[in-house]
Amino acid sequence: MTHSANGAYQSQGHRRASRAKRWILVVACIAVLGAIAYPVLNYFDVFSDKGESVSFGQSAAGGPAGGGGQAGGNNGAPADSKTQMPTGPQADFKVANTVEDGTKIAVTTYTGKKSGFTGKVWVWAPKQYNDPKYKNSGFPVLVALPGGNGYPMNYWMGTDLKLESSIAQWSQEGKSQPFIVVMPVLNPDNKYYYDGSDIPNQPKMGTWLSEDVPDLVRENFRTLKSRDGWAFMGSSSGGFSGLKAVLQKPDKFKAVIASGPDIVPDSPLWAGHDQEKAANNPELLAQKLIDTKGPEVYLAFQYGTKETSVIPKVDKFIATYGKGPIHTHLQVIQGGEHNAKTYVKGMGDSSMKWISDHMEGPTPSS
Repeated sequence: MTHSANGAYQSQGHRRASRAKRWILVVACIAVLGAIAYPVLNYFDVFSDKGESVSFGQSAAGGPAGGGGQAGGNNGAPADSKTQMPTGPQADFKVANTVEDGTKIAVTTYTGKKSGFTGKVWVWAPKQYNDPKYKNSGFPVLVALPGGNGYPMNYWMGTDLKLESSIAQWSQEGKSQPFIVVMPVLNPDNKYYYDGSDIPNQPKMGTWLSEDVPDLVRENFRTLKSRDGWAFMGSSSGGFSGLKAVLQKPDKFKAVIASGPDIVPDSPLWAGHDQEKAANNPELLAQKLIDTKGPEVYLAFQYGTKETSVIPKVDKFIATYGKGPIHTHLQVIQGGEHNAKTYVKGMGDSSMKWISDHMEGPTPSS
């Protein structure tokens, strides 16, 4: 009887141990499959909120804030006379990316009222934008332009270059204003480069970048009324467009970070339009600004030491036109090449702080 009882006990214990081993094996298999499946599902944005509606707290003329996402709307009077509250109408923003701190990069398709051009615009607002102490304050705006075709995407909207996450960090460290970053398409197609200009008989890309895109921002965000809250940055062809915009409209824009930029217009579409081409030449625009003694502008140039074709052109521009109302800064990036990652490093080294020191920031409530 004792033997039988012990045998039964041992048999039951053996079965329990076997079941436990099977469950361990099942759990291990599930864990392995999950580890394999998660990166694949994540790659295809199964767990992402991409494409979902997001607002940046627009209200008043633009209607009530909607779509969830980032709050911090304008619920009262402007914090000061410098602030411009959103005018509306509210754009239909969709989530395009999420930055490391949880803030959203959003995208909308916008038709410019002045240029008539329709294109995509990506936007990002820093965490400070939703801080209650800044809820009625305007924020400075940085229009970020890509190099290359700049169509159908603006590569600054990607989180791989870490532009937005870097500005978030720098703004906490006192190295940058907490900019709203705006990233429009640079060109209307990927066949030609349009020099960020209104070339006759072509889409009005100069008006798009310097008039319509700022209008979209004013419609949807708390901004600053004066040029002290408006700047450009860009690389290569985008650096040219930003440089040209600031020199062409110094009453609207105060500063630019021009990284590895072209210095003169070179689109083949200028053929037969020499007068209009000259009106979009940064060298001639700079001389005109010097002759008229202002307004003052702040031009931060960057290049890597491996950009042998860019270096002499930028150096010559600074030596020739860096005087009077034209203030210049040069960041030489050791070992740097003609690419966006090089330029983000240069911004962190000094360029972003230099332009930020000459611009207006948000005003906290008392």
